[in-house]
Amino acid sequence: MTDTAVTTPHDPSFCDPQARPWILTAAILASALGFIDGSIVSIALPAMREDLGATLAQATWISNGYMLPLSALILVGGAAGDRFGLVRVFTSGLIVFLIASVICALAPSPEILIAGRALKGIGAAFLVPGSLALIAKAYPSNERGKAIGYWAASSALTTALGPLLGGALLSFGGEAAWRIVFAINLPFGAFLIWVLMTKINKDRPSSSDRLDWLGAAFASLGLGLGAWALTTLQSATGPSPALLGTGAIFALMLFILQERRAKHPMMPLGLFSDRQFSAANLATFCLYFALGAVLFYQPMTVIAGWGYSELEASLAFAPLSVFIGLLSGWVGAQADKRGPGPLIATGSALVAIAFAGHAISAPWEAFWTVTLPLNCLMGFGMALVVGPLSTAVMASATDETTGATSGINNALSRMAGLIAVAAMGAVAAGVYDGPDSFGATSDAPGHGAATNAAFAAIAWITAALSAIAAAVAWIGIAQTRPAQTGT
Repeated sequence: MTDTAVTTPHDPSFCDPQARPWILTAAILASALGFIDGSIVSIALPAMREDLGATLAQATWISNGYMLPLSALILVGGAAGDRFGLVRVFTSGLIVFLIASVICALAPSPEILIAGRALKGIGAAFLVPGSLALIAKAYPSNERGKAIGYWAASSALTTALGPLLGGALLSFGGEAAWRIVFAINLPFGAFLIWVLMTKINKDRPSSSDRLDWLGAAFASLGLGLGAWALTTLQSATGPSPALLGTGAIFALMLFILQERRAKHPMMPLGLFSDRQFSAANLATFCLYFALGAVLFYQPMTVIAGWGYSELEASLAFAPLSVFIGLLSGWVGAQADKRGPGPLIATGSALVAIAFAGHAISAPWEAFWTVTLPLNCLMGFGMALVVGPLSTAVMASATDETTGATSGINNALSRMAGLIAVAAMGAVAAGVYDGPDSFGATSDAPGHGAATNAAFAAIAWITAALSAIAAAVAWIGIAQTRPAQTGT
């Protein structure tokens, strides 16, 4: 997945040629801040819960408070850069992101932390789409591919190293070390602002299209109410899940009506009439739902249920980035030769096998000998999927719809993770039958077995969804030849 499609035209007046490496570095760092934030938080959640006394429902909102506005606003955030000026929007998003990081670092309660995370998600929605757009504006077309290659490789590396560094900090830094995970964004943000203020000459808007704010509002309301409805299933308190669910459906229906009538919709619905586009996005949703659920609830299981350290648990993230980074070139060549469908189907099937293995082996609590090898299988499977999914999506795009097709696919992957965390939280709470709460650190008898049962239920569901993604890819994409594009 990329942050956004590279449709922003090169602007020779944007920066001097010698400033391009600085802008490339800023783009890599901005992308890393957005991706790392989610993965580190899943490692730090047990420490946050113990320090703040957060419930499982509050823990899911510590994650979803960030993912909700990011998922709902990322398409608008990308368009805003074209409409109002890339640097202006990028810098505004960065400042909001940094202010929210301070709020999160100083949060005295779960409620304040959730509010800070929501503000952070708003900032990220206007920050993250700009990373590739910065490269597109700074580099001419004959140099852009190489720069994007550096960006992709560096982003994979930083995404892999982020949780490891966060895990080391949490393992050796004490009970409140999770606060430093948020505060460390400040020096990186200061560097980004310095680059933007000193290395860019002129930033001109590249579009005069109006933004679909009403569509973004309906999408935010629908996703928010839906996530809230799923979260309330975890406890007997709060509004009626049925009432919230009804409100979510109504808001999403209004979103669809808005997208049908809007002159410049954030999600052009006509794109879904293409069979390959629809199949690729359905596979994306199923697979990223599964991936988001396992990567969120596995660290809590390993840390709070099995007693491993945050540093050890963070190693579970490494295979995903390592395999994607190492195999992306080879997989891309295979997608060009054989078409994306067989690779997506094979990779999704491997992910399904890995998640089924997690479900079977959860009671063994064997992180090094079973869990980590299974995550290597999952990482290899995802390496076969990530690039070909983008290829399948973009093969259905015209020159006029390139940005929309890429943006929709990216937004759906994030929405899938948002819904997964909320929905699987309800599953974990329902299956867990122990003395405390799933994901909370406890030495009470029965806590480990109850944690394992809850995680196994999540793993079985994610295995089934990954298998569905494999079937959808085989039926909907496998017989489609890869698009032939000029160079």
